[in-house]
Amino acid sequence: MTAATAVQADLKNRPQFGWINGLKAGAAQLIVLHHLAFYGPMSDYVQPMWPALLDWLGDSARIAVQVFLVIGGFLAAKSLSPAGLPGLAASPSPLSAIWRRYAKLAPPFVAATLIAALANALALTLMSHDSISAPATFGQIGAHALLLHGVLGYESLSAGAWYVAIDFQLYALAALLFWSTGRIAGERRRPWLVPAIVALGVTASLLYFNLDSGWDNWAPYFFGSYGLGMLAWWASDPRRQGHAATVMMLLLIVPAWLALAVEFRTRIELALAVACVLFLCGRRVKVLSGPLGAAVNTLGRISYAVFLIHFPVSLLVNTVFVRYAPLEPEWQALGMLTAWAASLGAGAAFHRWVEVPLGRMVQSLVGKALVRPVSV
Repeated sequence: MTAATAVQADLKNRPQFGWINGLKAGAAQLIVLHHLAFYGPMSDYVQPMWPALLDWLGDSARIAVQVFLVIGGFLAAKSLSPAGLPGLAASPSPLSAIWRRYAKLAPPFVAATLIAALANALALTLMSHDSISAPATFGQIGAHALLLHGVLGYESLSAGAWYVAIDFQLYALAALLFWSTGRIAGERRRPWLVPAIVALGVTASLLYFNLDSGWDNWAPYFFGSYGLGMLAWWASDPRRQGHAATVMMLLLIVPAWLALAVEFRTRIELALAVACVLFLCGRRVKVLSGPLGAAVNTLGRISYAVFLIHFPVSLLVNTVFVRYAPLEPEWQALGMLTAWAASLGAGAAFHRWVEVPLGRMVQSLVGKALVRPVSV
């Protein structure tokens, strides 16, 4: 049995978070369709046929990224406080947690970025459109590999590349928060310390940073949504009863309500709604049954791979249909559907043959590097 087959078998036997898989699967489809509608050129020809749909997909559908931000915070709180004690850090040093997160995100991201650079170069030779970037430079690729492309001002080589860098920043921020509060608490258990600080961070993010687009390459701009996910994990703890549960729910809801009252933002409304869904259903660990359940679990499992690979796939399908197919709306609509289906197929292949084996290899190397020899 190959390493990839072993990992696939292991993943299939693990219980899945049914609601989380469903949310991830749906949000991933909206992100793919948003980029198909926003970047064109096929959508430029389809626009007269489906104007309302493409306008919505090209604009409003992008807020589906809030689903991933909230789920990211929910799962970060789960992994960093595995014993259910949010006042204590899961490990004495945040560096191992941050490095493991980087090792999980970066290798498949770099592979997808290289594919995007090649697809972009090929598209440049066959068509002209503003969705095509200039040829990639070594500095640009290096900045992507370090997840610093936005911070350093490099143009993204793939749609959605900004999210990977932001996810890493947010996780690093959460790990540092757990570590620092663990140092403050010492041996004493203070289960309210991290949730209270996170609630303050959510408030600051939603009332200040998220209102200034100049911060959109930095974690504080997105911490409001991410922090709502963290609070949803702690609020959903069934061991919290009575006043404790009420206070935790207030920590979750009040900052978002206050932010919406100050300046209404649909993206924050969606983030609050997703956090409430996770509060009610997020800890229900079950495998969705039947063909529909299997499809949802699969789409949820490959959502990161689809997110990474869909843009170069869509770019190539755009190139083929605009260059070789009739430019009538019906033909170009078929091209958009083809790009959507091809993105899902490529995502499944990328997950199985790149993300899983590459992740397994890198995580193994990281684990060995983090193991310290013990003297006897």
